[in-house]
Amino acid sequence: MNDERHRRSAASASPPAPPLLRAAAAWSWRLIAIGAVGYGLVWIIGTLKIVFLPCAIALFLCALLRPLTARLERAGLPSLAATWITMLLALAVLGGIGTFVGIQANQEFPKLATEVQATARSLQHWLETGPLHVKHSQIQNYIDQGINYLEKRRGKLANTAVQAGAVTVEVLAALVLMLFITFFLLKDGARIWDWTIGGTGRYRPRIDRAGRAAWETLSQYVHGTVMVAAIHAVVLAIVLAVLGVPLVAPLAVVIFLGSFIPIVGILVGGALAVAVAFAAKGGLIALIFLGVLIIEHQAESHLLQPLLVGRLVRLHPLAIILAISIGGIVGGIPGAAVAVPIAAVVYRAWPALRDPPEELPPDIAAATEPPAGNDEPAGNDEPGGDDKPAGADKPAGDDKPAGDDESGGADKPAGDDEHGGNGEPGGKAGRGGPGD
Repeated sequence: MNDERHRRSAASASPPAPPLLRAAAAWSWRLIAIGAVGYGLVWIIGTLKIVFLPCAIALFLCALLRPLTARLERAGLPSLAATWITMLLALAVLGGIGTFVGIQANQEFPKLATEVQATARSLQHWLETGPLHVKHSQIQNYIDQGINYLEKRRGKLANTAVQAGAVTVEVLAALVLMLFITFFLLKDGARIWDWTIGGTGRYRPRIDRAGRAAWETLSQYVHGTVMVAAIHAVVLAIVLAVLGVPLVAPLAVVIFLGSFIPIVGILVGGALAVAVAFAAKGGLIALIFLGVLIIEHQAESHLLQPLLVGRLVRLHPLAIILAISIGGIVGGIPGAAVAVPIAAVVYRAWPALRDPPEELPPDIAAATEPPAGNDEPAGNDEPGGDDKPAGADKPAGDDKPAGDDESGGADKPAGDDEHGGNGEPGGKAGRGGPGD
């Protein structure tokens, strides 16, 4: 007893911590917990990226192809047939584009090699006779250094080729997984979502509302981005064809795919197209194409993006850069591609999650509530431990005559049929028990 009193007196004698320090400590451990969970999620995603990336790409493909499947189902086709037709049409389109690009690249690559050699000779002549007056021996020295650099790293290049073979196997496995996930999302997406949120109880309306907002945002982003990327690729392909630059179709595909990574993708794809134009046709053609690229990009940013993608998924450029950086660190190029839509989805779904939960429909509420006759009182919000019957809307004993000073049924157990609401034996008129 003396030790306990001594500890209490010592605790009471110590000065309390300042409120600011207590608040900072409380927030610190919460931030540490959030950081640990976030690091764990990033580690799991990085370890299992061969699973997570196909799932993410399958979601994008489902958002793109789902309208066609829904239209076929409304036309009277079964869900399985509509899904198969959608998948076969998508594979046919992708296969046709890939075949055309491969044929054109095979035909025009020798022409590109010849034009690159001619451009290199012209550039060397300009360096020797132009204002820089670079000597031929210096240029040859730079070329020899580049060749020696490649010779020294031939072994590393061979190891890289072996690693590329392993990556190819992983890519094929991920592609098969992506096709399976896309198929089942197109066919049973609604049932999968209902099953996913089936055990969330009274929070189901909130989660369902957030999920629908996220899906609407993702669908709008995917459809708008595909249209913008297609317009972007077609316009620049026409410009490249007019300027006589080779490999128009492969460059158009690179520009189309790069458009899915905002800001960064257009820089990489446009830079590659400018480099090919410079190597094949010289500096003047490259400058012309660069000017058209800048004008077209400004029109895309200020006209096509707000019109087709919509303001619901527009993010600040700083948020886009940060999202792409984080996605690139976690998942490389695929992670950078999916980072912006994930950020837009979270931005739209978070307000719906913060809203208070709504009342459940009667059928769902009946499935989530405990069964009747439970020994514990349900919905008792009154302090003092009143043993009010489960589900009662008003306290027992409300039907007794006015003027009765006894509280009806406050001390009797719930579900007792032998006593009325006024504490007297059953059978008396005016009882307020659950048997009424």
